[in-house]
Amino acid sequence: MCSETHSSAWWSCCTTSSVHPKISAASNSSRCSSSLTVWTSADFLWTSAETRVLTDPTESASVHVLLVNLIRGSLLPSALLWITTRPAAANQIPAECVSMVTEVRGFTDPQKEQYFRKRFRDQATAVISHIKSVRSLHIMSHMPIFCWILSTVLQKLLEQTEEPELPRTLTQMYVHFLVVQAKVQNIKYHQGSGEDLHWTPETREMVKSLGKLAFEQLQKGNLIFYESDLSECGLDAAAASVYSGVFTQVFREEPALYQDKVYCFIHLSVQEFLAALHVHQAFTESGINLLVQQTSLFTRLFEKKNELIFLHRSAVDQALQSPNGHLDLFLRFLLGLSLPTNQRLLQGLLTHTGSERTNQETVKYIKQKLNEEGLSAERRMNLLHCLNELNDHSLLEQIQKNMREGRLSDIHMSPAQWSALSFILLSSDSDLEEFDLRKYQGSERALLGLLPVVRASTKALLCGCGLSPHSCGPLASVLSSSSLTHLDLSHNDLQDSGVELLCSGLKSAPCRLETLRLSGCLVSERGGAALASALSSAPSHLRELDLSYNHPGPSAELLTALRDQRPLLSVRLDPAGECWMVPGLRKYSCEFSLDPNTIHRETQTV
Repeated sequence: MCSETHSSAWWSCCTTSSVHPKISAASNSSRCSSSLTVWTSADFLWTSAETRVLTDPTESASVHVLLVNLIRGSLLPSALLWITTRPAAANQIPAECVSMVTEVRGFTDPQKEQYFRKRFRDQATAVISHIKSVRSLHIMSHMPIFCWILSTVLQKLLEQTEEPELPRTLTQMYVHFLVVQAKVQNIKYHQGSGEDLHWTPETREMVKSLGKLAFEQLQKGNLIFYESDLSECGLDAAAASVYSGVFTQVFREEPALYQDKVYCFIHLSVQEFLAALHVHQAFTESGINLLVQQTSLFTRLFEKKNELIFLHRSAVDQALQSPNGHLDLFLRFLLGLSLPTNQRLLQGLLTHTGSERTNQETVKYIKQKLNEEGLSAERRMNLLHCLNELNDHSLLEQIQKNMREGRLSDIHMSPAQWSALSFILLSSDSDLEEFDLRKYQGSERALLGLLPVVRASTKALLCGCGLSPHSCGPLASVLSSSSLTHLDLSHNDLQDSGVELLCSGLKSAPCRLETLRLSGCLVSERGGAALASALSSAPSHLRELDLSYNHPGPSAELLTALRDQRPLLSVRLDPAGECWMVPGLRKYSCEFSLDPNTIHRETQTV
């Protein structure tokens, strides 16, 4: 179904009696978009005309049935429904329009294993071990349709040889997938053997046309297409029907609600891969950089058409400027296609281009970007995935060496190195239920570099790490988009300004925090009032709030009243007083004197 993407789907429902039962949107788009995504029922119901009517909200039903009936208005007719395909886009929905958020994750880790064990049986253990060893594949396999793509490729490879070289990057996986589909159609339509792939002029033209469609619609943020969209790419409905019939597992034609045909790729990642393939082909064959927005053909030509570094740089820059990461996978595919190993797999379709020097220059450029200040943790992680697609592991190997030698706390780490450490921790099999920042040179710089690890943890221990109010904004974002239940920020000088920033995350609907410890954080009346307001104005899972060693003043009464209203909430306020409003650990110090008549005789006094 076209609603599946490589990110989790986020739904937000706001019950308001005045809302139309169909979707209310923050934009005028009627398409499935990769930013703030909203659909009209006409766009969605082309797969759902036969779906049964459901009116009872307590009745158990599949996600498909629930969603179709929500859109139709049969179920919860007063609800305002928002649908996005990426978690980052959920933050663009106005807070007043959100009262509940449900995250649809797809397969859990045990379900992944169950799926592969059923598909591979005797070879399942080896397949599962390989998938777990490649983080990009393991992440993507939470989606059932990707598990099918992955299984299709691995089964073909395992059939061909006893010890096949299994894909270790996403680009390799999708190159193999395209080759498998091309071999299938070669057998079906051209009586080929299926062993050696021969790219016929017809199949080359199909891939080129589908790539152009994929790229142009990706730029517009469209995941489903109409005949008018095909015409813009030089395709007619008849050609699209042929492509749909030949590459049935890549591109599909579906009937719509009002008899208009609509088209889509079987998954957004397939569209992104074909779009990257199209851009790569256009550059290597004619020297045209499709990522440059000038209309003049002359301005889109570079000095040498085989200088892929220019294309790579412009792709990296555009992906980093994307507000919701909609070019992340496209970038990884585009870079991966420059490797000779992937080009050999597509021999006859791709011209061998590029060089080791070009890829080294691209790696160098990515590492420069990784060290730039102000880059979000998500963008840094994607750049590390890009290095993996280019088969460069030097940054990760450097951090692993420092970890083995116990030198993480003794070196001044760059933003790129912190991102590499996050990548390693997230890729390891170690339990991330509890994350203790003090193990990794506890500091504000370390926290900002390891935010992806905090986001993936259940319990975060950040006490006594020298954090300032500057840390609270990123932490609020984590609270808004993670399953964090325990956060200990004690003994950091967060002050009222930091607590106010943190409250924006506490008020967000996705926040699942149950324990918040702010002991000794220089919180005064203003910060206490902000906490009381945040906890009383929004649904909260909080069960324990520690504000000891602060000076909440009159706001303590608001917090006490809140505790009385919610019996399950434990609020600790003592000791409290102005004496605790001293930065650092000095607040816990005191003066003492020695009685010379009772001290040890060998003790010297000054």
